[in-house]
Amino acid sequence: MPNLLYAFIIGIVQGISEWLPISSKTQVLFASKILLGFAPASAYAFGLFMEVGSLFSAIFYFRREIIQVLHDTKMLVYLLVLTLVTGVVAVPLYVITDRLLLQAYNLGIPMILLGAFLIADGLYRRYSRALLRTGTIEQLGMKQYLIVGAAQGLSALPGVSRSGMTVSTLLFMGLNPKDAFKLSYIAYIPASIGGFLTTIVFTRSELTTALPALGTSGLGLAILTAAVVGVLTISGLLGFAKRSDIYKVTVFLGAIAIVIGLLAAIGSL
Repeated sequence: MPNLLYAFIIGIVQGISEWLPISSKTQVLFASKILLGFAPASAYAFGLFMEVGSLFSAIFYFRREIIQVLHDTKMLVYLLVLTLVTGVVAVPLYVITDRLLLQAYNLGIPMILLGAFLIADGLYRRYSRALLRTGTIEQLGMKQYLIVGAAQGLSALPGVSRSGMTVSTLLFMGLNPKDAFKLSYIAYIPASIGGFLTTIVFTRSELTTALPALGTSGLGLAILTAAVVGVLTISGLLGFAKRSDIYKVTVFLGAIAIVIGLLAAIGSL
């Protein structure tokens, strides 16, 4: 019974944190260390494994867009370039994560820095004469694809949020918030598949230690919970981005990143 409760909690943590700039793998790392007593390396591998639940969320929510991608050359190129660049950047970083986690590496610092950037950027847009973000994917080119792919690849580092890196990069390039969220979340689908396969290849021993702790029913509950909560979170965030002023979106996300980052920083001490 306790394992099912822990699985449910971890699923909620994954389902919410994946779509916010607070590094879901780091939140699952902390949750699995506290609830299940995982070692840092096993907890981090488990955090990446749990992205499979969020993958189901993205596939369900963006099922129409996924079909459209097959008939949209620009979107297809966008996803292919992003995924390739992400892999080139992310895989070497992921290989060294176990060493980073054993060193004096504070998991909260990247989230705090990202949050500060988002708040500063939002306030700049609010109180300056900067142009409103009204751009769409049609205004992006190969250079922008490469930059966003590299930003997404950096999220392989502990404490670095994938959605935070991609959304903030797209916003900085001038995209409107709704499209920035949407493009970031769609790009998550191939990236998460790559991340899942990477954990299988490079950290199989850590996963074989972590996964049996929840059992088959517990693992299934965690994944299902992450998927359902993820759909609700995506819907809420996209609705918020559509209805709210641009600066409010970035400041709100930045504040969340700083608060969670501070808690993670304290937990890493």
